[in-house]
Amino acid sequence: MKYRNAAEILPSGLLREIQCYVDGELLYIPRCESKQEWGAVSGSKQFYQDRNGRIRELFESGVALEELAQKFGLSSSTIKKIVYQKKNL
Repeated sequence: MKYRNAAEILPSGLLREIQCYVDGELLYIPRCESKQEWGAVSGSKQFYQDRNGRIRELFESGVALEELAQKFGLSSSTIKKIVYQKKNL
């Protein structure tokens, strides 16, 4: 990321207004384009949603928490969080 002097870019009125909040400090201004959600690009989000859905299905069909923890390589407390969390519908 390249440093640019705001006085060379922004109108003087806008610059004065910004200086009221961050006089002499560095300020990061994010891009205008919308940011994608976590895991959207890599597919991680979908992977974990699918895995957690499978864990819930197995739990509801009677598989024990300890067995699920072993099968998925997770702690029992993590399995509990997955199976008992409220679903966002």
